[in-house]
Amino acid sequence: MEKGKKIAIFDIDGTIFRKNLQFELINELSWMNIFPRKVRDQIVSLYTNWLEHEGTYEQYRQGLVALYEKYIRGCNVQDVERASKLVISFHQNRTYIFAEKLIAKLRQEGYHLIAISGSPVEIVREFDKSHLQFDAVFGSVYKYDAKGIYTGESEYEPVKNKGMLFKQYVYEHNLTLEGSYGMGDTESDASFLALVENPIAFNPNDNLKKIAQEKGYKIVVEKKDVIYDMTQCMNANLI
Repeated sequence: MEKGKKIAIFDIDGTIFRKNLQFELINELSWMNIFPRKVRDQIVSLYTNWLEHEGTYEQYRQGLVALYEKYIRGCNVQDVERASKLVISFHQNRTYIFAEKLIAKLRQEGYHLIAISGSPVEIVREFDKSHLQFDAVFGSVYKYDAKGIYTGESEYEPVKNKGMLFKQYVYEHNLTLEGSYGMGDTESDASFLALVENPIAFNPNDNLKKIAQEKGYKIVVEKKDVIYDMTQCMNANLI
């Protein structure tokens, strides 16, 4: 790898992908009868609570993680990989215009591109292989035994400190933070946004919006097929 190459880091769920990869994976596993069918109702309830302001996005995300950890135990890795392929084959193009344009621009300029997601690594890798084709992606890793059966234990959750993973990656690959970009939508992305030269809070939740306002980050909102630079508006407390 070329020493000192510039880097850009992205969150995936709600930042590149319009929905949540883990939600779609759980839904597919339930349709395949790998997870109980009742789990579909539970994830819809979590999503509805968030939409109707009865819960935060972080509560929604944590609820998905808890359900996945509960029901992944005893499942086969091959089934999860198969479900991941089915989800991505149907949803891979459901992405944000702003993210796609920025990725294309940075790729053309020779940036090293990585993504860190809280979704399971199996579906993150499939999304990368089928659509992103980044230099590296990271997702949550769940333990499985020698027979390929999940134990139900979490082995690694990058979402707990994305900034630490990002710093280590930059160091190990001799990359530079000069001219670096970062884009995320929730407070779990704040730790890496604080490290880059060009941080972008994209469709931020309230917690990240407050951080972005305080630190002067660029704030971008995409509604339907229109992109708005809301930095000045939000900093003026107009919304």
